[in-house]
Amino acid sequence: MRIGDAMAAKRRWSDLSKRTRRLLVTTAIVEGVLKVAALVDLKRRPADQIRGRKRWWAVLIILVNSVGLVPVSYFVLGRRRPSGHD
Repeated sequence: MRIGDAMAAKRRWSDLSKRTRRLLVTTAIVEGVLKVAALVDLKRRPADQIRGRKRWWAVLIILVNSVGLVPVSYFVLGRRRPSGHD
């Protein structure tokens, strides 16, 4: 396949079906909401309650397009439970 052929194969937004466009927009919104929630939690949470460095989590959350996997990974794996104050 030549480079020109690959360029011709690219689809434009208007070429996508209404359902596909809706799915892409919904996915982008969910990704954005998860990223904002993870960053807010990361900012407010003390460093001793984070597994790893806060800076690295922030970089991953901001820069990696993951369809929500990086923010969810932060919530599941990156946070430590606070010490119990029973």
